Amino acid sequence: MIHPGAGDTSTVRSMFIIDPDDKLRLTLTYPKSVGRNFDEIVRVLDALQATDRDAIATPADWRPRDRVIVSPDLSTEDAQSTFDNAVEVKPYLRYADAPSA
Repeated sequence: MIHPGAGDTSTVRSMFIIDPDDKLRLTLTYPKSVGRNFDEIVRVLDALQATDRDAIATPADWRPRDRVIVSPDLSTEDAQSTFDNAVEVKPYLRYADAPSA
């Protein structure tokens, strides 16, 4: 990929995460003058695996073992029986301890 205005041979650094079903799950693009954040790449991989495994979402800056957001598809009662320490903040927003991998 060529970065506009940076010359004909100045490339940007793009990273793609493609799952086993060939579905594009993430794209990150950095200009050549900016280093990539490998901690963020690993964090995203962990979050994608966790959200594929359980009915959860991960908040910004989430790390494994941090609290997660319970899917709004589950009722509060189901969330409390499924997850440890599920707490309802609003009917549509419930946090819980991260399930064990």
